[in-house]
Amino acid sequence: MYRERFKIAFTGFAQVFFVSVNTYFLANSFYLGVLMAAFLISLIWSYNIKKIAFGSLPDRLFYSAGAALGSVSGLYLSKNILDILN
Repeated sequence: MYRERFKIAFTGFAQVFFVSVNTYFLANSFYLGVLMAAFLISLIWSYNIKKIAFGSLPDRLFYSAGAALGSVSGLYLSKNILDILN
């Protein structure tokens, strides 16, 4: 059961990670980064729909926790990528 919840948390992490990355890249006009992040957001979302729509409350809480961690991680990584490139 925890393995499945970890997978749900990871998919939440991954999706919001790329949303955060994409937002930062959009704000800084980094077109190649926006293109790659937007593609990955859509691809991951196509896998998340069924898992979360029919999931239990604990599933949704694990997904949300993963998403929150993904948001912070995405900001951190995208900022560092642009710092290196600039």
